[in-house]
Amino acid sequence: MAGLTGHPVLEIGDKFEELQNNIINNNKNKEVIEKAGLVVKGEENSNNNNNNQGGERDMAPPTSSSLHRSGSRPQLDLSKAAIQGNSEERDPTILLPNQSDDISHFALDIGGSLIKLVYFSRHEGQSIDDKRKKTVKEISNGSRRSYPILGGRLHFVKFETSKLNECLDFISSKQLHNGRIDSHYWNSEAPNKENAVIKATGGGAYKFADLFKERLGVSIDKEDEMDCLVAGANFLLKAIRHEAFTHMEGHKEFVQIDHNDLFPYLLVNVGSGVSMIKVDGDGKFQRVSGTNVGGGTYWGLGRLLTKCNSFDELLELSQRGDNRTIDMLVGDIYGGMDYSKIGLSASTIASSFGKAISDKKELEDHRPEDISLSLLRMISYNIGQISYLNALRFGLKRIFFGGFFIRGHAYTMDTISFAVHFWSQGQAQAMFLRHEGFLGALGAFMSYEKLGLDDLMVHQLVERFPMGAPYTGGKIHGPPLGNLNEKASIVRL
Repeated sequence: MAGLTGHPVLEIGDKFEELQNNIINNNKNKEVIEKAGLVVKGEENSNNNNNNQGGERDMAPPTSSSLHRSGSRPQLDLSKAAIQGNSEERDPTILLPNQSDDISHFALDIGGSLIKLVYFSRHEGQSIDDKRKKTVKEISNGSRRSYPILGGRLHFVKFETSKLNECLDFISSKQLHNGRIDSHYWNSEAPNKENAVIKATGGGAYKFADLFKERLGVSIDKEDEMDCLVAGANFLLKAIRHEAFTHMEGHKEFVQIDHNDLFPYLLVNVGSGVSMIKVDGDGKFQRVSGTNVGGGTYWGLGRLLTKCNSFDELLELSQRGDNRTIDMLVGDIYGGMDYSKIGLSASTIASSFGKAISDKKELEDHRPEDISLSLLRMISYNIGQISYLNALRFGLKRIFFGGFFIRGHAYTMDTISFAVHFWSQGQAQAMFLRHEGFLGALGAFMSYEKLGLDDLMVHQLVERFPMGAPYTGGKIHGPPLGNLNEKASIVRL
């Protein structure tokens, strides 16, 4: 399994011509290769096998998977990792500008409702074989700047679990399963599909393992769900600037995280159900609570009450809803007045769906939009309240919310933030993540690299393309970019 690295990318462009000439003119090339800090495909095998045929030592032009740092397999370089795109984009691509190795792997989080997939690409729209051929061609033509090609991307894709075949078709169409294989591959000429292994977490990693083997010919290496959630959250909070933000009354602000003051915090993952995890450090955590009233509740009840066909359709309805027609407010009880003595405004919900008791209306008499919003606020408020009460138990001031229930939805985030702010009297803060739904998948992706995240924190990690304030009146915290050249320094691959 590949290891994380924070070391500077090797400057091998100037050494490559010397290396090629020595390979051609001298079969005793091992010393030259070691001086250049490189490993040649087949060389590791020859060191471990005295009966190796001499023909293996006549090296073909190296490819992206055959040329790596000495003594290691392809490594993930997260230095200067950055979000690509503007600040309003959900699940944006993450740029890896210093990535030199073609790590070619992906990971899955297969939940009860959704499948989340994270994969690496060197060039968009190219298969692994295409990338290797291009690299060989460029090198054989003697271009000193063609290798190694720096840069890569992490992509984020989701599918409904009920449409698993769409996910399998996507993996097959991009040939992702032919890129991630076991350790034997790094010393072989071509992938051996019998050894293909992919990382996955979530209940579906167990439930659908046989189907992945049947359809794609790959085995699933199952990673613990809680381990992956925490690893994914820690990666985003440590490595990606402008990942975390607050959202209150429609106002969004990015939050700069002090790595020295990150722990402990409460991670609330809202999927079909809700898990609340106290995180004390990398790999140090405890699930302290949870609730069965989560995203699955909203989708299930919402589908029964509104006849919506998808979760997103239900969310869209809520944007046009007015919960005051269904919810009983404090003002309804106090004649339009606030209950100021205990800090309750007239617009505060006193009882979710409370007006449905007294109204002489049937279900069809209520607008689906109003039902959706009332249900959304009921569930979001309870998640926020329970989260704060657990943070209070352990003296935690920071609460990060993730999971695909949130989906960057303003009403959801506002309601959760209101609950945390109200019950903490402003002492605790709800924060959200731009890659909220991919924590588990990111953690599974990182599990290929068994080193800790701090091993790659050598460089300062900055976002290269903040595209202005997130919303009207929004703010971006943290130091500005130094100059225009810094903004333009990433090459789009």
